[in-house]
Amino acid sequence: MERDALAPCDEYSAMKTGHESKLCVACVQMRPEVGAKARNVSHSLELIEQAHACGARLIVLPELCNSGYVFESREEAFAFSESLADGDTIRTWATLAAQLGVTLVAGYAERDGDALYNAAAVIGPRGVLGNYRKMHLWGNEHLYFEPGNLGTPVFHTPFGRVACAICYDIWFPEVFRMAARGGADILCVPTNWVPMPGQPAELPVMANLLAMAGAHSNGLFVAAANRVGVERGQPFLGRSLIVDSQGWPAAGPASSADEEILVAPVNLADARRHRQLNAFNHVLRDRRADIYE
Repeated sequence: MERDALAPCDEYSAMKTGHESKLCVACVQMRPEVGAKARNVSHSLELIEQAHACGARLIVLPELCNSGYVFESREEAFAFSESLADGDTIRTWATLAAQLGVTLVAGYAERDGDALYNAAAVIGPRGVLGNYRKMHLWGNEHLYFEPGNLGTPVFHTPFGRVACAICYDIWFPEVFRMAARGGADILCVPTNWVPMPGQPAELPVMANLLAMAGAHSNGLFVAAANRVGVERGQPFLGRSLIVDSQGWPAAGPASSADEEILVAPVNLADARRHRQLNAFNHVLRDRRADIYE
């Protein structure tokens, strides 16, 4: 991790100037191990503290980062799940968020009665702000999890409005649009992206292209934190990135193999400002809902 490259975030840690809302955002690219919950949580705390030391006040961690991803059965997934209200991992993250004064978006397996969800907790300095449940399940997730039933909630923070998506959700443009129409300034994406068949080596990975396109088409910042490593034979591709509200990378993509912390100074006011493309065009107002099916 290049510390010198992170210096510009110092003045953006959590600053408001007039109608502006400036802060430093971080994506933590880490290597969880399936089933090693205590180790994964402990390592996540170390990486959160490193991101905070670089000036970050909004920190995004990968999908299912406390449990690992490639479960062998629903029973195994259930064993490593926890509730949002009183889960051990949630309490641990909330304690550190309060100590550091940061907001975390982190993926975990949520237990709600006997139902399981691939979820992301949104935790601020004063406690849990809420929860997002992955709406579009990928592969064997269908064997363990229920599709998300909360829609795309928008969480209000002192620095701006935050929405979430998880991994495969960004393959669906409706998710970006729901977040933008709900007033979100930034879409935080805990993810476990895997290689896609037929990916040309000379082009950005598909997930990066989708993140950039969704940001551009909706005037949203996007912070996508992926994982790395191989888990039970499944490789993960890394390439975490932070995208500005015009669709251009603000940090990353990260490497394909190494743990890494990306940080970028952002002005969340730009999310609303840059939806106005010119004197005539606005990416939300120009929608022709009267002719869409």
